[in-house]
Amino acid sequence: MSPITRHANNPILSAKDIPYPASLIFNAGVAKYEGRYVMIFRNDYGTTEEDWRPFKEGKVNKPPGLQTSLGLAFSDDGVKWNVEPKPCWKVASDEVLRVYDPRITIIDGVAHICFAMDTRHGVRGGIARTEDFSRFDILSLSVPDNRNMVLFPEKIGGRYFRLERPFPVYSRGRDQFDTWCGWSPDLKHWGDHDLVLGVEHVAFANDKTGPAAPPIKTSKGWLTTFHAVWRDQSINLGGWEPSWHKTYYAGLMLLDLENPSKIIGLSPEPLIKPEATYERIGFRNDVVFPGGMILEDSGEVKIYYGAADTVEALATAHVDDLLALCQPVGR
Repeated sequence: MSPITRHANNPILSAKDIPYPASLIFNAGVAKYEGRYVMIFRNDYGTTEEDWRPFKEGKVNKPPGLQTSLGLAFSDDGVKWNVEPKPCWKVASDEVLRVYDPRITIIDGVAHICFAMDTRHGVRGGIARTEDFSRFDILSLSVPDNRNMVLFPEKIGGRYFRLERPFPVYSRGRDQFDTWCGWSPDLKHWGDHDLVLGVEHVAFANDKTGPAAPPIKTSKGWLTTFHAVWRDQSINLGGWEPSWHKTYYAGLMLLDLENPSKIIGLSPEPLIKPEATYERIGFRNDVVFPGGMILEDSGEVKIYYGAADTVEALATAHVDDLLALCQPVGR
């Protein structure tokens, strides 16, 4: 049986909770910061499901436009959230189209945000730092195409470490994207990239794997979630769009403490699969995508995840039960 318990208040954040224009609230980064829980969430807004209906029915050829901002919320218990009255970050220029899918890692008492940035010349993954969640200083941006970056909360062997998911289409001719890693002396310059988790290593993925929530440190290793995607072109899973063929699962793996590019444990089954109504029905059906993972003093782990690309949800488990899922890997 799965050790995961979905919170009774799910979804814990949705468009109805936002005091400014909002349609889809998902893929949030969550961390503990200065005694409180803090969440930066992705807000896609400007259209509703009804606006998408003519496109879905083939009456128009172009989908309605969604805009994106990042919203900010705080909580005392990690369940009930107070949303700030306006977005905390929205980037738009002639080159930059939007910033989205934030992940929060606290390093030396300072919040560091990994994010994806759509530009007119491709998708870039970035890292910014902030001390007040109103000003974000960008430290580095990748070349296209890269995203889903996740920072580890401390230096390892004197260097910073991150997981990332480049997505080269040309070299394979189709979707088949894997989880990679990189090292840095200063959070600005990145190198020593290596493959961590290939699609072929995950039984419930045939399309892509990639980082999800920043890891938690345990005595046995770095415990971290990942996203795994199964594509079946013969099945239309539905949603707001005319067609959707991908199921997103949350996986779980354990990485070596001193060399986290090495997997030492892997759960053979998904940690979270789309089962609840709010995970199965929304903008894109059958999607779960973790973005926050917090280890409490009690041993409880809070896992925050986007559901159906529409709402934000919470699941909990004990850290020992999660570790027990990670079967030893001999590679």
